[in-house]
This record gives sequence, structure tokens and C-alpha cells, in this order.
Amino acid sequence: MLTSVRVLTAALLTFATPAADPVREQQQWVLDALNVEQAWSVTKGENVTVAVVDSAVDTKVKELKGRVSAGPDMTSSTVTRELPPGRHGTAMAGLIAGSGEDDGLIGVAPGARILSLPLVIDDEPGVSIPPLEEEGSTAESPLARALRYAANQGAQVISMSIGSYGPVRSEREAVSYALSKGVVLVAAVGNDGQTQYAKEKGTSYWSFPAGYPGVIGVAATDKQGRRATFSSDNLSVQVSAPGVQVPVLKRGNGYELSEGTSSAGALVAGVAALIKSRYPDLPPEQVAQALSSSARGRPASGYDDQTGFGVVDAAAALNAAERLTSAKRGVTPGMQHFGQGEDSPVPTRPGADPLRLWLYGGGVLLALVIFCGAIVVLHQRKPE
Repeated sequence: MLTSVRVLTAALLTFATPAADPVREQQQWVLDALNVEQAWSVTKGENVTVAVVDSAVDTKVKELKGRVSAGPDMTSSTVTRELPPGRHGTAMAGLIAGSGEDDGLIGVAPGARILSLPLVIDDEPGVSIPPLEEEGSTAESPLARALRYAANQGAQVISMSIGSYGPVRSEREAVSYALSKGVVLVAAVGNDGQTQYAKEKGTSYWSFPAGYPGVIGVAATDKQGRRATFSSDNLSVQVSAPGVQVPVLKRGNGYELSEGTSSAGALVAGVAALIKSRYPDLPPEQVAQALSSSARGRPASGYDDQTGFGVVDAAAALNAAERLTSAKRGVTPGMQHFGQGEDSPVPTRPGADPLRLWLYGGGVLLALVIFCGAIVVLHQRKPE
């Protein structure tokens, strides 16, 4: 029986040598674009675990030391092996939860923890997953295993800067399972914006897991907030974030610059961690609503398939999450004409108004008394 190999392209274009400026200065534009520092006055992501489904995270990098839990190799359900630290996974973990140790790189949610779930080996741009042991209609893909594992381990957010071109039933089911557990799922939409297909059709191939319902698909923008030319454009795009010349951690030590929707997806996963830290009971669909409704640089039409609802604003998203949390459960905003729920006044009983009925009866009774009195007076008169 033949087994298949699913190819996952790490949603990242290039790494480049950074400028000589300190890394915190280099990444300031990213923090400003996401309005992160204002959000930090509310929360830094404490008590939240973000699962990074990617290559293995380097746990010895100073910004991640003591902050990463290593999960099992997700590429096999039967074989256990230790994968070496990956360049891509380490970079994404730093964007999410880098501590900023010794003026080093700081993540969007520096108070969060990372659960590393190795899914790929990323020394080269094209990476592949080993064949599944028993591929078939009921076989579970490595990504599906990772999603279920993360949900069962208590991760509140799952970051997936990976992608493939075909949906898989086991993955759809795992996505639904994670969502049912209250887990927020974030994925990069891919880097196919300049492919021949995209130029001819005016849209990009869909990438999965970003294309699965319930997953927050993230596109990449440049320093001006415009869609990066390489970023995929299709209806899987929900929001966007910086993805051009983004400083990231290097495996081992040091920093480099990245370009791709991978970085954008990881940054939004960090913002989702801030929301879940402050509002842990907010369900995934409302976290997505908070991110979308508060985004900056919204397209003139309100939405487009290039930047979605706009660039994520961390502070505004926290404010939107607060409004959603304080809203009365069971009452949908804008639907007040259907009633106010338990606080609605008790409807009046059917039939005549009691007050009017008493007034009418009293009036009739008074008229009868006057009429009868008049008759009595007339009968008592003596003729002259």
C-alpha cells in the first residue's frame, strides 16, 4: 500500500541579515503598527499558553529560556524521536512570547508561555512531513494530532505559520474539536500573491489550515500598512499584520529579518494571547470578532481579500473584547427589538383595562342612582 507525503510550505519568504541597530529599535515599528505597548498597560499575556505548531523551538535562546514546554513529535503517532531546534519555529515563538531579556527581542505577549509542537523540519524553504504509517480515509494527519494534543494540554491559542494546498477531513474535525474547547486558532494565509495563477485569476490558491472555518487567517502588510505583494489574497484573509522586514530570533543566538505571512500570523497569535489573558472565558468566535471589529486601516468597502478587515490593533482589540464580555449573555447587539431578555417587563394580561372597567361601572351605577332618585322625588309630589 502506497503512503502519501503532505508537503507543507513554511509560510515565510526569506530571512535576511539585520541592520546594526539594536533589535528593540528595529522592531519598534512592528510594536507601533500593532499598538502593543498601550495594550501592555492592561496585560502582557500572563497565564496563557500558545501552542506553536511548527518546527521545534530552541529552548536555549535567552528570550525563550524557561518559557517553552516541548511537546512530542507530531509527525508520527507511533514513532518517538527528538527533532533538532528549527529556525522557523524559534522565530515564530519569539514574536509571540519573547521576554525581551537583556534588551533582546520582545514578543507581543511577553508574559505568555510556549508549547512547542514539532511538525516540520525547516532548514530549507521547502519542507515535508514523513509519510503517515497507515494513510487512509480515517487516518489522522500530523496537524490534526497537533491540534488535538494542544487542546487537550490546555493551550488557549494555537499559532500555525504553515500551509498546504488541500483540506483534510481529519484536520477539519480537529479544528472543530479545538474550537469546542475554547481554543483560538490563528494561521498564516500563505505567500502566493505573486504566483502566475494569482496574476491571471486575481486571487490566490487557498492555504490550509488558514482556510478552515473558525481559523483566523492572517495576511502580511508592509511598514505603510499596505498589503505585502507576496501575501496571498483570497477570502481566507480575516485580518493582517506586519510581515515585511520583521526582526525575529535566530536559532542558537542573534537576530535576523523575516518576510512572509508567517510573521504576521505569529504576531496576531500574540495579540490573541493578550485577549485570552485578560478575558479567559471569551470564546474563539468573539476573540476573532474583537480582532476584526477593532482593526485599523479598514478597507473602504469594510473588507477585502487582501488585508481582510485591516491591521490588528492590540489595545483596541482588548477594548472590543471588554465590550463583548460585558454585553448581556443571550442578547445580540442590534437586536433589542426582540426584547431585553430576563429584564423585560411582564406583559399586560389580555382583556379590558381594569381601571377603565371600574370607572365605566362606577359611572353606570351613579347614573342609575340619580335616575332612581328622580323617580322617587316625582312620585312623592302632591297635586295642587
